[in-house]
Amino acid sequence: MTAEVWMGYLVDAHDDFVMVQSPFVLDGSRVFGADSDVTTLAVAGLLHRLQHESIASISVPDGIDGQSLSMATGIVLHDEEAEDEAPWDVLMSDEATVVIAKHGADVELTTLDVEVEVDSAFNTALEAAWEAELTATHVSQGAYVSRAQYEEAAKSRLSLLGQSVQEGVVWPPRFTHVVDGSPSTGHLLQRTGTVQSWTTLSAAGAPSEFSLRAPLLGGISTVYLQLDDGPRGVFLTVDDESPHFEMDLSMELVFRRLYAQEGFIRYGLKARAIDD
Repeated sequence: MTAEVWMGYLVDAHDDFVMVQSPFVLDGSRVFGADSDVTTLAVAGLLHRLQHESIASISVPDGIDGQSLSMATGIVLHDEEAEDEAPWDVLMSDEATVVIAKHGADVELTTLDVEVEVDSAFNTALEAAWEAELTATHVSQGAYVSRAQYEEAAKSRLSLLGQSVQEGVVWPPRFTHVVDGSPSTGHLLQRTGTVQSWTTLSAAGAPSEFSLRAPLLGGISTVYLQLDDGPRGVFLTVDDESPHFEMDLSMELVFRRLYAQEGFIRYGLKARAIDD
C-alpha cells in the first residue's frame, strides 16, 4: 500500500486509528531516522489526526515523553488514576511504528511500500552516539539547558504558539502585556515558511552539544525562515534529509530530537523541505 508522507514519516489513516511509520529500513525491519524516536512519531500522528477532529485526552505508554508530546500538540495526558478510560491511546510496535487509536478500536496494520534503505554501519554508529548522549553524566561544553529551563518555554516553542499584538504576531511570546497592559492573545502559527538564508557547519565547527553526532552526519545545517504568519526564526534542519538549499525554498517545521544532556532528550522544531 502506498502511504501518505507526513512530516517526513509514512502515515496510514483510518476512521478509528492512524499508523505512523519511519520510512527507513535496515535488513527488512523499520528503523528510526537520525533524529526520530517513538515520541516524534507519536507527535506527528496526533498532529495528523488533529486536522480532522479534536482529542480530549490520551494515554501514553512508558518510553514516550508524554510531557513533550502534550506541549507539542496541546492534548491533555489522561490521568492514570481516573476511573474512566482514555478516549485515545498511543500504541507502540517492536519496529519504528506508532499507532494513535481510539480506545478499544480494532487496529490492523498494513504493509507500506515505501522503504528507504539505511547503511548498517551508519545506523549502528548513530545509535551508539545517542546512547552516549543519553548517559546521565553527559553535559555539553556549549549550550546548557536544564530540564526546568526546557520545560518553562517548551509549550510555546514546541507548538509554535505565538502572540498577537498590535504590531502583528511575535514568536516566541514576549509577554510585554504583563508590564505595559497592552492587549495580547495567543496565536497558533502555521508550520510553514520560506528560506531567507542558511548555514552549514562542518563537524569540527558544530556546537559541542552535537559533537558526538555531527561527524557522522557530515556537519549540521540551519535555516533562517520567514514563517508564513510573519515571524522569523533560525531552525536546525532534519538530520535524515539533505535538501538543496535555495532562497524562498518552502519548508515545514516538524517535531524532532535536538540533543540530549543528563539523560534527558531536548526536543524541538526542525525544518524540512516540503515534498512536491
